[in-house]
Order: sequence, then structure tokens, then C-alpha cells
Amino acid sequence: MPSTSPEPPDTGERPTVLYDGACPLCSREIAWYRRQTPGEAILWVDVTRCADAALPQGIDRDTALHRFHVVEPDGRPVTGAAAFVRLWSAHPRLAAHARLARLPGMLPLLELGYRLFLRLRPLLVRALSAHRPHGGELP
Repeated sequence: MPSTSPEPPDTGERPTVLYDGACPLCSREIAWYRRQTPGEAILWVDVTRCADAALPQGIDRDTALHRFHVVEPDGRPVTGAAAFVRLWSAHPRLAAHARLARLPGMLPLLELGYRLFLRLRPLLVRALSAHRPHGGELP
């Protein structure tokens, strides 16, 4: 299983996804992506559980928690909608989505949608949490 270890990641030639494991909406989405990921193609780091040393250089915990990040094997961070496109490109089932997202004009539109989502995220998390039966795990 891919690592969410608190130790500094050895990314090798894999991109690293930084995610908010304390966010039920984010955790569900990441769980879905992880099920779609072929083998060990991506290193998954739960920013709420990792040591500071596990965070890539130049990205602090607060920054990683407030915006989606994929860090390339060379250390270059990709954020927001572009990070999702990068993630999609690592999945055979989602590669077509990545190609469409790279068409002229698409990435700025996706980024606008992502920024809108960021504003709505607290409301969505509250709504999702309110519908959990007896405070249990999300389906």
C-alpha cells in the first residue's frame, strides 16, 4: 500500500500527492484516487499526520492544507486545478480527462471552478459530516 508515513518520503520517480486527511470530503476523494492508482505510481502524504520533514521543501503545512498539491519527482510543486490534471495523467482511466484539461483555455476554467470549490468546501464538509450516521465512517 502507498505510504502515508510520518517519515520523509523517498519519492523516487513518483509524484507526491499532499492531502488533508482530516477533511472527510478530501479523504473520500483521495481514497477513490488511491483505488484507481496503478501499483505504487504515486506517493500519498496525509499532511495532517506527517512530520514536518515529510513536507517538500518550500511547502509548509498550512499551505498544503489550504490548496491541493502534487509535487513532481524533481521537487517542483503543482497546485490547484493543474495538480488535479497531473494526478489524472497518472491514471490510465483518467488520462483522457487530463488530455481534455490541457486543451487551450480549459485549465483557467478548471482553476476558476477549483477556487469556487475552495470557498464552498467548508459548507460541503459540514453537510457531508452531518449526514454521517452516528458520526461513523463515510461510505
